[in-house]
Amino acid sequence: IAAHAADLAKGHPGARSRDDALSRARFDFRWQDQFNLALDPETACAFHDATLPKEGHKLAHFCSMCGPKFCSMRISHEVREEARAQGMREMAEKFRAGGGELYVPEEGVAAAAREG
Repeated sequence: IAAHAADLAKGHPGARSRDDALSRARFDFRWQDQFNLALDPETACAFHDATLPKEGHKLAHFCSMCGPKFCSMRISHEVREEARAQGMREMAEKFRAGGGELYVPEEGVAAAAREG
C-alpha cells in the first residue's frame, strides 16, 4: 500500500488510472472488477466473502460496512436518479407548456431565444 501511495504521490500515471478505475468500480458496485483491481485480489475477495458469503452478495448494491440501509454509494445513485427524473419531469412540462410541438416555426425559435 505504501509503494502504491508513493506512486500516486509521484504522479505515476498507471497508479492514478488504477485508482480511478477502482473508484469507478466501487461506485458502480462492480464487485468482480473491484477484486481484480485490488492490490491483493485474493485477499480482497476473501475479506468480502467472510462478511457477505452468499454468491448473490457479489451482485449486491451495498457492502458490509454500512449495510443496505445506509450505503452512501447506493444513496448517491438514488439521489442522482431522482434528480434525473425531476429534470425530465420539468423539461416535459416545459415542452407541453410550449405546445408540445417538435418543430416550431423559425420565428418561434428566435422569440424563444430572446426570452431566454
